[in-house]
Amino acid sequence: MAVKIRLTRMGAKKNPFYRFVAADSKAPRDGKFLDILGTYDPMKDPAEVKVHKEKVNYWLGKGALVSESARAILKKQGLFGLH
Repeated sequence: MAVKIRLTRMGAKKNPFYRFVAADSKAPRDGKFLDILGTYDPMKDPAEVKVHKEKVNYWLGKGALVSESARAILKKQGLFGLH
């Protein structure tokens, strides 16, 4: 089972809210996941990002891959590549 760190969409229509999740790479975008790693709210100014650093580092240490969008946000937070 390949694990990916990616975003899952929450919130209402035209009011998106995202969670960082660790999920099986074959699971649907908003489907089953293994762990919630944080949140991302692009509607606030500036965008609000809350991430559990320990959980992200745990999954990166286990060999989880990171999606492009999640990688860009984590990089801005200075969290990517800290495992």
